[in-house]
Amino acid sequence: MSTAARRVDSVDLLRGAVIAIMLLDHTRDFVHSDALNFDPSDPAKTSVILFFTRWITHFCAPVFVFLAGTGAFLRLARGESKADLSRFLITRGLWLVLLEFTVIRVIVWFNLDYHFAFIAEVIWAIGVSMIVLAALIRLPLRAIAAFGIAMIALHNLLDKIQVGPGTSALGLLAPVWMVLHQPGVIFLTPKVYGFVAYPLIPWIGVLAAGYAFGAFYQMEAERRRRLLFRLGWALTVAFVVLRAVNLYGDPARWSGQRSVVFTALSFLRVTKYPPSLLFLLMTLGPAIIALAGFERAGRGWLTRTLITFGRVPLFFFIAQWPVAHGLAVLACYLAGQPLAWQFAGLLERPSPNPGNLGFGLRVVYALWIIGLLLLYPLCRWFARVKRRRNEWWLSYL
Repeated sequence: MSTAARRVDSVDLLRGAVIAIMLLDHTRDFVHSDALNFDPSDPAKTSVILFFTRWITHFCAPVFVFLAGTGAFLRLARGESKADLSRFLITRGLWLVLLEFTVIRVIVWFNLDYHFAFIAEVIWAIGVSMIVLAALIRLPLRAIAAFGIAMIALHNLLDKIQVGPGTSALGLLAPVWMVLHQPGVIFLTPKVYGFVAYPLIPWIGVLAAGYAFGAFYQMEAERRRRLLFRLGWALTVAFVVLRAVNLYGDPARWSGQRSVVFTALSFLRVTKYPPSLLFLLMTLGPAIIALAGFERAGRGWLTRTLITFGRVPLFFFIAQWPVAHGLAVLACYLAGQPLAWQFAGLLERPSPNPGNLGFGLRVVYALWIIGLLLLYPLCRWFARVKRRRNEWWLSYL
């Protein structure tokens, strides 16, 4: 196998692994009875298995965004001009934002309620980040890397700026700040609202850093593997040291809990919205170690399956919503549970759970496996379509 082929497979394998795990998180959102009650990463309320069911999915968004940047660099490495790449990034970015606010909005929530106008999640963040990257690629690669790393490392200095009820900071610019750095509900009118789950900072920096990271794939394979291992371990150790110091890198400090195990959970509980420096070190460090290891991965059925998922990431992302949500509706129907909450908007979902909604984690995991089995033949078919045909529109899916 050539170096180039092995390189692409390792990236696709990692991407496929994290999006398969992503389906677990979304299945839990729709199925688990405690999804309406509390944050599963809260050590004061969670169980160990529930915590790690949520925690493992933290790797999904950072790796998804980071590798989107790497994919952009690989297009350039394959001979595409910067002008063509810039044009592609702008059009692809606009397309992703449009998808987020239309198709994805509907298939996530299974309703057309215009009061819940939009939800800005990871696809929106990638789309806008690509548009910014379209301008950044004109800069030297080191400048792009410095921009991305600086945004990731320094953005927690902005944590003290908060807007919302009881605050007067920024005034009429509060919605702009929510788009940039603070998640929250934005009311377009008193009755029409949207939710920004993924503010753009530091996701723009993550995608830019991923783009610069693509330069490793111009190196000789064995040298690249050594460097990826070193970089991944350096980031992971940096997470442990900075988290232990408990002074900077995350707005939430860890603290002693009722046992050593739950103190460890507090240590691992870092902020995703927006992703803190520690969150990104905790996830991207091990992901880069995995990338190095995946370059020597075998060709068993699991590897082949995950590579198939990784070669059609946007197709998988769109298809997994109706699969996860549809299985949840079907499970509730078969169990004789009320169905209205499965079609409610973000602010209309019952909280806390009245006691007759959802299922335990065994059902969550069973439906997750069923979802993967349903998605695999679809992804395999579409991957073959993309391999056989070269129509321009296929690059947008």
